[in-house]
Amino acid sequence: MDWKTFQALLSGVNKYSTAFGRVWLSVVFVFRVMVYVVAAERVWGDEQKDFDCNTKQPGCANVCYDHFFPISHIRLWALQLIFITCPSFMVVMHVAYRDDRERKYKMKHGDNSKLYTNTGKKHGGLWWTYLISLFVKTGIEVAFLYILHHIYDSFYLPRLVKCSGAPCPNLVDCYIGHPTEKKVFTYFMVGASGLCIVLNICEIIYLISKRFVRIGNKLKRRHRNTDVEPTEPRHSNTAVEPRHSNTAVQQDDYINKDPFNNSYVMMPVKDRKDKPPSFNSALKSSHGPSLLKLEEKIRASAPNLSSSS
Repeated sequence: MDWKTFQALLSGVNKYSTAFGRVWLSVVFVFRVMVYVVAAERVWGDEQKDFDCNTKQPGCANVCYDHFFPISHIRLWALQLIFITCPSFMVVMHVAYRDDRERKYKMKHGDNSKLYTNTGKKHGGLWWTYLISLFVKTGIEVAFLYILHHIYDSFYLPRLVKCSGAPCPNLVDCYIGHPTEKKVFTYFMVGASGLCIVLNICEIIYLISKRFVRIGNKLKRRHRNTDVEPTEPRHSNTAVEPRHSNTAVQQDDYINKDPFNNSYVMMPVKDRKDKPPSFNSALKSSHGPSLLKLEEKIRASAPNLSSSS
């Protein structure tokens, strides 16, 4: 795989990355890959030739070098760069899978149809793939920092190391080539790795918090829609009754203007004063005997009418 293909694949990942992911990609390429290719590889060179011991005992220098440098810094960083870019290919493969599904769906249902509403957004499985890749990259960075610190007991490179293993005859002093340059580049690469870890953690927090905010907004909208019920106009078969004021208005206060349509209008106040009270009104307003007793009194006062009938 050449550099153009590698850059094109990672550009596809950059399309779906957040601001933290784009900064992470810049740090990896500018501060790690470029420094590794241009400067660090030349500084380390052939380390075993630059490793000198103050003895001519055959095999002593080789044993001491293998004891203090079981794996070279430069080769360990090469493995680290390979491993931290592998999780990005998970996203590339998922995007290629989505593009293939989209292409087949358009071939089956037409060019205007879409399987995904917005292919430039991380939704569903792509979101989980991207989040898992961030966790994997963070774990790889932490693991390689631990391995580097565990192998050399620290990130510091001394100028002089003492070796007493066989076949060395006694305690031998050995000197490392370019110790200051190697120490500077070691600190630089460790700092760049730590920066990448911080960026990955920030991106993880950003993605999860954004997802929770989106879910919270959906729940609020759903709760708001369930609380507000649609109001329907109420239809009644009965006619609307006229509103009554605090003063009682009797039925006799209405004048039938159109007896065929039973339309009543309010009687003017002047006519209402001149109009004699009706019988029903008198009955309602009276507090005397009942209707039966009133009828008996009328018959008793007019006996001739009852006999004639």
